[in-house]
Amino acid sequence: MSVEESTVETARAPEPGLRKSRAGERRELAISGMTCATCALRVERALAAVPGVERAEVNLATNRGAVEGAAGALRPADLIAAVRRAGYEADLVTGDVERDREIAAAEARRMQGESRRLTLAVALSAPLLLPALGIPLPGWLQLALATPVQFLIGARFYRGAWKALRARMGNMDLLVALGTSAAYFYSLYLLLARAAGTHLYFDSAAVVIALVTVGKWLEVRAKRSTTAQIKALMSLRPERARVERGGAEIEIPASAVAVGDVVVVRPGERLPVDGTVIGGRSEVDESLLTGESLPVAKSPGDRVTGGAINGGGLLRIETTAVGDQSTLARIIALVEGAQSGKAPMQRLVDRVAGIFVPVVAALSVAAFLGWWLIAGDFTTAIIAAVSVLVIACPCALGLATPTALVVGTGVAARAGILIRDAEALERAHRLDTIVLDKTGTLTEGKPKVTEVVPSGVSERELLQLAAAVQAGSEHPLARAVLARASELGPGGADGPSAPLEDFQSHAGMGLTARVGGKRVVIGNRRLMRSRGIRLEEGESRAAALEAQGRTVMWVAVLEPQPTWRGLIAVADPIKPEAAAAVRHLDEIGIQTVLLTGDNERTAAAVAAQLGIRRVLAGVLPEEKAAEVRRLQAQGRQVGMVGDGVNDAPALAAADVGFAMGTGADVAMETAGVTLMRGDPRLLGDAIAVSRATYRKIRQGLFWAFIYNIIGLPAAAFGILSPVIAGAAMALSSVSVVSNALLLRRWRPTAVRRP
Repeated sequence: MSVEESTVETARAPEPGLRKSRAGERRELAISGMTCATCALRVERALAAVPGVERAEVNLATNRGAVEGAAGALRPADLIAAVRRAGYEADLVTGDVERDREIAAAEARRMQGESRRLTLAVALSAPLLLPALGIPLPGWLQLALATPVQFLIGARFYRGAWKALRARMGNMDLLVALGTSAAYFYSLYLLLARAAGTHLYFDSAAVVIALVTVGKWLEVRAKRSTTAQIKALMSLRPERARVERGGAEIEIPASAVAVGDVVVVRPGERLPVDGTVIGGRSEVDESLLTGESLPVAKSPGDRVTGGAINGGGLLRIETTAVGDQSTLARIIALVEGAQSGKAPMQRLVDRVAGIFVPVVAALSVAAFLGWWLIAGDFTTAIIAAVSVLVIACPCALGLATPTALVVGTGVAARAGILIRDAEALERAHRLDTIVLDKTGTLTEGKPKVTEVVPSGVSERELLQLAAAVQAGSEHPLARAVLARASELGPGGADGPSAPLEDFQSHAGMGLTARVGGKRVVIGNRRLMRSRGIRLEEGESRAAALEAQGRTVMWVAVLEPQPTWRGLIAVADPIKPEAAAAVRHLDEIGIQTVLLTGDNERTAAAVAAQLGIRRVLAGVLPEEKAAEVRRLQAQGRQVGMVGDGVNDAPALAAADVGFAMGTGADVAMETAGVTLMRGDPRLLGDAIAVSRATYRKIRQGLFWAFIYNIIGLPAAAFGILSPVIAGAAMALSSVSVVSNALLLRRWRPTAVRRP
């Protein structure tokens, strides 16, 4: 994007909280008040019912909701009102630093209030456990201790239960309110009836509320830890910037920097903007942005990214992107988008959660009637019914998938792997085939001319002829020819100064143009043969060069008759990490396929150096997607890796598209995963983190289901007391979140150490 284009884009001042999405527009909301999976499901349904919303997803682990709809159809006021009607509070996530800090401060205040309630609940309910230790406690004292716990600390459960009933849905609050109320009022009845010698169950009611409060507090703390990577990324945004204006340096808010401003960054400071170095030399630490552990040297002409830390030199940077267009903002948006999304597996869990509370309520009634009518034990019937209501935990089910996804996307981002959505992360673990584009993925993408083979002209004339035609191209091979021609200096009638006319690019084949009165053709064999040019004379030399891994360009003129004029061989150095990347993919059971527009000999030579067994060569850009679909038709789960505009259709066709962050923006917009560094070893790491995340999802769901499958019947048969049931329920969701947090120990292999 040019400076002028960037300025126009910035001047539009997009509405806060509005992001582009594949569906049109996307807005994100911070939601408070959700306690379990059924709460998240209710909010999601409320948002989906708002006119203009085409898709709504709510993440219990991050307390965030995301909606997508047609451009101009999403009104924040309508979305917030829908959430409030469902019984919860919502704030629009704007991307504005100050606003996001206000939301974070509100969440911190809620956490402090939760801590105070927790302290009071424990202090009042702990003495109620004394009778269990053989220390008698008068009934009136038990009532005095239990009542504030039941109706002050437990008020949140009654409010949540009432909202759920109004929405004709059940949730965890309803279960807790029903269970503890039954225990409290039954005990109150026994106390007022002066039933001497009977055990009171005030302890069950109060201690259960205290235990649930402890569990929610631990859960919130653990959930906050899952979003540590997002917080770390947000902390990279400096608040102030030093710019050159009117011949002097002035300090202004970073948000006020405009495209084209020259920013001065002193040693040790964070870069406030994206830009290009126009003065000074230094080393920049980009580890939190790209996962690269070593500082990267920067000098005039190099691009730099806002949020990175400057080393020991003074840098003058011309700003190229600010606000939502900056790399850091886009990274944060990608990670937040992935964390607020919903994996396909979660949809099955949602269906289970939707019927969970009614099933538990029915089981509680069945346990009560069974013990009372069949066994004739009313007291045990009450205790069994309460235990069933209390031990049921839809939280564990609702948290198993999103917490693992949040932690997985976070650690991936720390390693320089940006995952667009939860679906891409979940799909990546199933991949068994990776299709690798050659140029820019396995090679440096900076080819150089290695051999020039003229025929009937001098080497200088051949290079000047080719350079004159390729002056109209942005292709890496064209830049290599132009660079070599510039080394020789101007000369020849067909030099670059000759007028260029009728320029035509033939995708995947080459170029034609008229230069100095001659029609010139540069490209591969397919293009030459289509123009009637005989290639026998240069075939043996071209084959020898291609066998060495060179890309050979044929040069010919069409007038006065089609005549071959020579060969220009170009080598694109293979990345040092490419062989290790292919070897790693092979070790984890991934078949690699080399896909390139190069001829078979060149492709085979590169594949042999890297250990790739399957090669698809001579593929035109429009044919790449068809090749991906052909592999899928064979039953393969295919990932496509590319970095260019012509790779976008294939990236979209693949089960998971991987874009190199050093490539074209359109490739990154299309792909499900972006590798921030040009290191192909990140491919194996992306699949590894997906597999690790999927394992945690399965473990969490296993324990959540097993917990309820074992706990509910045990409670119904009177094996568990309400206190034990409450402790088990409180610990269940905490254990699921804690298990997901173990993902934070995952480390990539593609990290270079100093």
